[in-house]
Amino acid sequence: MDLIDTHQHLILRDRIGYAWTQEIPILASGDFTREDYARLVAGKAVAGSIFMETGVDDADYQAEARLVAGMVRTAVGGVPMLGQIASIRPEWDDGFDAWLEEAQGLGVVGFRRILHVVPDGVSQTEIFRANLRKIGRAGYPFDLNFLARQLIPIGAALVRACPDQPYVLDHCGVPDVAAGAFDEWRQGIDVMAGFPNIVVKLSGITTYCAPGTASVALIRPYVDHLLQAFGPDRMLWGGDWPVVNLGAGLPGWIDMTRELLAGLSADERYAVGQGTAQRVYGV
Repeated sequence: MDLIDTHQHLILRDRIGYAWTQEIPILASGDFTREDYARLVAGKAVAGSIFMETGVDDADYQAEARLVAGMVRTAVGGVPMLGQIASIRPEWDDGFDAWLEEAQGLGVVGFRRILHVVPDGVSQTEIFRANLRKIGRAGYPFDLNFLARQLIPIGAALVRACPDQPYVLDHCGVPDVAAGAFDEWRQGIDVMAGFPNIVVKLSGITTYCAPGTASVALIRPYVDHLLQAFGPDRMLWGGDWPVVNLGAGLPGWIDMTRELLAGLSADERYAVGQGTAQRVYGV
């Protein structure tokens, strides 16, 4: 099962600011480069990657996309970067249209605004929703980041308000695996899966386990429910490196993915590994 990694971050501190990493010791210093990534996935059948914006400081989100544009359609260590999912600020009307237009020339295949790090009301404004509809009309998917508690009151409300926008629900809907809060998460997932324009990203989940506890046995019920709710044709895979270092690490997460999906048919594994990503992101 070859993989397209739809969630490859980079940290390049000499050019871009990453204030959020200062709260996470293993990410707080040093760079995390394409060369580092290539070494980690060597021999792991990663066929390509899609860069995912790294939650950079507000002043740098456009600079990040411009920097990464020079990497798109190049390969390092045999891993081509197929496109990028760029950061965008739908809550800011000033300059939004200009950024959306510029980004179309930067190898962008989708957009994201991390919504669980801002007040719940950000995505509820008409400015945000009007601009999100523009993203859909331009033909781009929008990656959603919500905590499990936000899926129904915030996430579903946004999707209902912007029903023509394709969405990718990142990080398995952010279950609190460490707390064992399965039922709240499951209810939110079932609601989100009811919208046909949402696919789910199998990513990030080992980070939400208690430190040192991530295992196939622990997360299998979550992955099995995602497969039941969305089906393989509405699931794609992401590595979430280097944040995945808080959980299983990238090589470990790849190995866990293969074990978790081993019971699927070859066509179903292909869908999760790369087919859904090809369709949704157009790579």
